[in-house]
Amino acid sequence: MNKTYLFISDIHLGLQSKEIEDKKEKLLVKFLEFAKSNCDELFIAGDLFDFWFEYKRVYQKGNYRTLTALRNLTDAGIKVHYFIGNHDFFHKDFFENEIGVILYHDGKEFLLNGKKFYVGHGDGLVKNDMGYNILKKILRNHFTQWLYGLLHPDLGVGLASRTSKSSRDYTTKKDYGEEDGLFDAAKSKIDKGNDFVLFGHLHKRCFNNYKNGVYINLGSWIDKPCYGKFTDNFEIIDWN
Repeated sequence: MNKTYLFISDIHLGLQSKEIEDKKEKLLVKFLEFAKSNCDELFIAGDLFDFWFEYKRVYQKGNYRTLTALRNLTDAGIKVHYFIGNHDFFHKDFFENEIGVILYHDGKEFLLNGKKFYVGHGDGLVKNDMGYNILKKILRNHFTQWLYGLLHPDLGVGLASRTSKSSRDYTTKKDYGEEDGLFDAAKSKIDKGNDFVLFGHLHKRCFNNYKNGVYINLGSWIDKPCYGKFTDNFEIIDWN
């Protein structure tokens, strides 16, 4: 019997006003409660948070309902795969040790119900975004992160929040084009034998066929919350 896999991406918790964020988090928690009874594994394809910086003994306040709902999922035996994105990449071991999720710093191939999936956030794969790739190497360097960790949490998290908003504005406004964007990266993965390629990052929902494969992007929860579901076929379902 085939398993059921659910997918979400680009929720960006903490981005907007408190009123909007409260509504968005309640919607997310309801989805995670739904997933607990309706899937075998959950894939989070990056940018669950609009920013995340994890100190050795401190983690940022807020979103405790989401953290609790994720822990309830893993306690119930649901495997949760979390691909960190370009906004929430300052992770250490809190999510793995305290919540029980599996963290990935890069995309990865999976065999799901006999089909080959490549899942990742998608940042760094757009050909004409060299500037971001240079910045990514600097920010994900362990020494850079160690230096940043010396800042007081109030200062560090505040600075990360402002920087994250600037990064999101840049990603949203930049015209990546289609031929040299994530669709091209997906085509390459399909040419290598993947049946489905799922990315986030660009906040543009799409379901594009290419040869014998499909490129999927779930858009973002900023605009229109949805999730992907795969058993025999892949479908994108609005969540409201």
